[in-house]
Amino acid sequence: MENDDIHYHRGGVVGPSSQDALGVNGLISSSAEWREGELRATPTRGSREGELRTPPRHLIIPGHQRMDSSASEVSLEEGRDLHHDGGDLSMGIASSSSSGSSLENQLVTGSTMKKEFKIKVSPMRMHHYGSDSDLGERPLVCEICDTQVGLDLDGNEFVPCECAFPICRKCYEYIREHDGGNCPQCKERYKRMAGSPLMPWDMEDETASDGEDEDGFQQTPLLPRYGGNSLEGPPSVKLLKNESSGVHDSQVVVRVNAEDIEDPDELEKNYGMGSIVWTPALQRINSPGDEYAKVQGDEKAKSLSRKVPIKWRLLNPYRALVVVRFAVMLLFLTWRVRTPNNSAYWLWLTSVVCEIWFAVSWLFDQAQKWSPITRETYLDRLELKYDHMGEASELAGVDVFVSTADPEKEPPLVTANVILSVLAADYPTDKIACYLSDDGGALLTYEALHETSCFARHWVPFCKKFEIEPRAPEMYFGEKGDYLKGQIKQEFVKERRSMKRLYEEFKVRINALVAKAQNRPRDGWTMADGSPWPGNKRSDHESMIQVLLQPDGNFPDVQMNKLPWLVYVSREKRPKHNHNKKAGAMNALVRASGVITNAPYILNLDCDHYVNYAKAFKEAMCFMMDPIKGPGICYVQFPQRFDGIDTNDRYSNHNTVFYDINMKGLDSIQGPVYVGTGCCFRRQALYGYEPPAKARDALRDEEKQTGFFSWCCGPRKSKGANGKKGKKGDEDSVSGHELTDMQDLKPLKVNYEDLQKRFGKCGDFVSSTLETGLAPSADFSEPDRVLRNAIEVTAIDYEKGSMWGKDIGWIYGSITEDIVTGFVMHSRGWRSVYAMTKRPAFKGTAPINMADRLHQVLRWGLGSVEIFFSRHNPLWYGYRKGNRGLKGAQRLAYINTTVYPFTSIPLVVYCMLPALCLFFNQFVTPEISSTALVYFFVFFASIAATAIMEMRWSNVTFTDYWRNEQFWVIGGTSSHLAAVWQGLLKVIFRVDSKFTLTQKDLGDADDEFAELYVFRWTWLIVPPIAIVLVNLLGIAIGITRELAKTVPSWGDLFGKLAFSGWVLIHLYPFAKGLMGRRNRIPPYVWLVLGAMLIGLGIGYTTFFSVSGIADKSPSSATDPAAGGAYAGSAYANGLYYGP
Repeated sequence: MENDDIHYHRGGVVGPSSQDALGVNGLISSSAEWREGELRATPTRGSREGELRTPPRHLIIPGHQRMDSSASEVSLEEGRDLHHDGGDLSMGIASSSSSGSSLENQLVTGSTMKKEFKIKVSPMRMHHYGSDSDLGERPLVCEICDTQVGLDLDGNEFVPCECAFPICRKCYEYIREHDGGNCPQCKERYKRMAGSPLMPWDMEDETASDGEDEDGFQQTPLLPRYGGNSLEGPPSVKLLKNESSGVHDSQVVVRVNAEDIEDPDELEKNYGMGSIVWTPALQRINSPGDEYAKVQGDEKAKSLSRKVPIKWRLLNPYRALVVVRFAVMLLFLTWRVRTPNNSAYWLWLTSVVCEIWFAVSWLFDQAQKWSPITRETYLDRLELKYDHMGEASELAGVDVFVSTADPEKEPPLVTANVILSVLAADYPTDKIACYLSDDGGALLTYEALHETSCFARHWVPFCKKFEIEPRAPEMYFGEKGDYLKGQIKQEFVKERRSMKRLYEEFKVRINALVAKAQNRPRDGWTMADGSPWPGNKRSDHESMIQVLLQPDGNFPDVQMNKLPWLVYVSREKRPKHNHNKKAGAMNALVRASGVITNAPYILNLDCDHYVNYAKAFKEAMCFMMDPIKGPGICYVQFPQRFDGIDTNDRYSNHNTVFYDINMKGLDSIQGPVYVGTGCCFRRQALYGYEPPAKARDALRDEEKQTGFFSWCCGPRKSKGANGKKGKKGDEDSVSGHELTDMQDLKPLKVNYEDLQKRFGKCGDFVSSTLETGLAPSADFSEPDRVLRNAIEVTAIDYEKGSMWGKDIGWIYGSITEDIVTGFVMHSRGWRSVYAMTKRPAFKGTAPINMADRLHQVLRWGLGSVEIFFSRHNPLWYGYRKGNRGLKGAQRLAYINTTVYPFTSIPLVVYCMLPALCLFFNQFVTPEISSTALVYFFVFFASIAATAIMEMRWSNVTFTDYWRNEQFWVIGGTSSHLAAVWQGLLKVIFRVDSKFTLTQKDLGDADDEFAELYVFRWTWLIVPPIAIVLVNLLGIAIGITRELAKTVPSWGDLFGKLAFSGWVLIHLYPFAKGLMGRRNRIPPYVWLVLGAMLIGLGIGYTTFFSVSGIADKSPSSATDPAAGGAYAGSAYANGLYYGP
């Protein structure tokens, strides 16, 4: 076969695995561990290479042909459609078969570089966790044809006869039409079920509805007893019984005429529209009555969300104080510049430069906080408009991307909980597709995902039946509190107990996989047919894709309901190729999902961020599908919330100041920045499309209502497209209702060849980029073609010559791809939305260990430095003609995002200044008068007042605010300084930095915060240790010097000690982290401290012995007022120039 041909291999049926196999599905095994008698896709002696054995007759599903040996390997020329001759290959499951349009049960691998495409049948594990009675009975099977009975038109199990003889609808219809219509078991004639054709013997007045008899009486079945003795019925049904007879096992329930039952709709009419029962009535779309229809129409026409400004009584005083602080700051800096200290000019100059830098940094930070807003959504309007009860849902599809790379750092159980929470979300099942990106190609992750798909068949219906929160099982069963709160269904306790046992079994199976994965064979893992697992080399493997669940597939949940899509994706990797880390993996998922489901919206989640609020997807749709403002929104960002953080939040992991203050401010400008997870994108925005012009105008008018001029000058009139002020009746004026006709976005380039240069060579994927509807682009009648397209778009060389990572998708060039990706979207004129739900939409884990936290901040800081030195620097990128690009205030926010690591340089210097003052017995300020004291304390008062008002309108607690301030100093003197250094090395000398993934875990049951007290050495702690040590040494020298003097100047010393003490207070959490649980400093830390002390001592003695300035004192040394003023300056500058 020539090298230019593409080889198509289809693996054979595999049998059950041995106990030594890593997996339990019979697909994967270590080499030479399979038992005799198993079926393998291996060549027989004398056969051609690659020829497959035909499965035994007893495993062939009736109605399917055997696989023709001549079709086991097909040579295809490039450019031809993928196909194979012969019938479908049977699966190793006797009860189900793959439909012609199903993509399940096929592990697809391939590489365009090697021109290979392989499909291996992967039997889905159909085992049930626990016993069959854990969650009710198993699905009924027809006694005649051995197929599943299925459901009737009302969604209940199809049981046409009172004797409950299992029969499917096809056999039922056949018996009624050709065999007299009698039940094979009880010989009674079948009654006509809803949807069945009328037979001659059917009564003319029969209503043809399930559960009703010929007299029109409602049959009330016996209800389950609660507690063994009580019998309760639905509150809307009257149960008639003999009061004197008590309750016995033979309790008789009498049928009640339906006309005697109170109609709930009549009760609602009596109460009226303003009653509490009217809101539930809105959910019944088909309720009769003109009055209801009118209200329904009004609700549909309204917006799905609204902007809620911060209360003016809180915001206006805050703004006034900001203006006062700015004026006082200018006066203070003017005074500092005009009053140099000539006796210590170098100290004065250094301090003034640092203070000016801090002032500019504060201005950049304050610009985004001027007009903070919040938003609220109307889920009832969304459901009324797009999700009618009893009708097909019109909600848009959502592709959920979950990314993982290393199962050792990111445990499979954590990832499994995230996936289970996605699959169980309160959203139409056929509208969700969950894609797991395994960037490490790990067999452990693949096997764990198989286990997760099996457990999902139990977990998803349980969550939806009882509407539990959260829907990640580990978090749900681990919650402390009353889990019965709000539960009214009697079977909940029993089923919850059973489900918890099933989850514990699931955890044991995952733990077994993890334990087995520790003993990796020398030659790597092998598959059941003897071929090696493609991902044995994590940086050198072909693409791997498998659809594990599909809504119209062969594996519904235990109640025979559909399950969402679940797809495993591992993109191709090769040595000496730049894989672009997470950004490259996300772009591969965008393309793979585009040829499979192609949902118009994409939700990005880290593998440790689970869905904490089941309606989170609908919350995002309230913004995205809003008919007025939705078309101009590129993404909806949810705040990050975290579990497992210590009560004191020592290292400010909650980051409350950023998420509850800064992000609210950005939402009033052009929207929040993208923070890497918990974000719902518009697919067309990721493809580089621009928003509709009228959508931009509508959003611009909305932004004017909360901008700077709206506060001091009132709202401004909108301008039309020609730039003139809009008037009544102008064609160019913006009308919100006209935006419903602007759903089709205009692409940047419409030529098909240009689109291929932009999006790549896959024709089917390029076509999908032009689709904006709800229907997927893939043609599932040709599953092989769909899978081949998915392999092609995840190939290592697919992006070559295209605009991926440059102008579309996740943008490359920075380790913080999230910031630059959101920035590029905003520069095109899109806006984003910040969605703060009452219940946190998503929750994740954060590193509570000091070393892990510092490395996380280092990674963020280095990403900002990379953006600063790239072509995407907001100082010069994103300028467009007119008002179509980045807004001024938004540009300032992005500039602040890229330059904040450079603040670490003046911060480190400023933290050293008090120690230098104590060493040299000098001041950074000259002799000052009482007028100077006024400057210091007024400046400090304005800073304190601004901080207090900021905490008031944002509801941020003082503890959170103070912890954020402390960690700003800790991170600034360690991680941010290292980020600047590494960024310069990368830009100048092309030295790339390597990062390890942050450890993600569910926590230790014995000690939830054990990681908090573990000390791990990292060179990032050296600068803060030096600052602490130098300040402590300076305090000791200063006190010793004053004690040695005949007339000590304690006022001067007080100011210097206050400055040093303030620096040390900020670094207190850092010192606690060094001492660990037992408050003991590790020995190697003592070695570093000792070396620094010796070095400082030698340097200090040598310097003063040569210069002879040890006894010099400034002219203000005996002035106690100067000491107090210096303390005030230190307090102000050291605390509130920060974030």
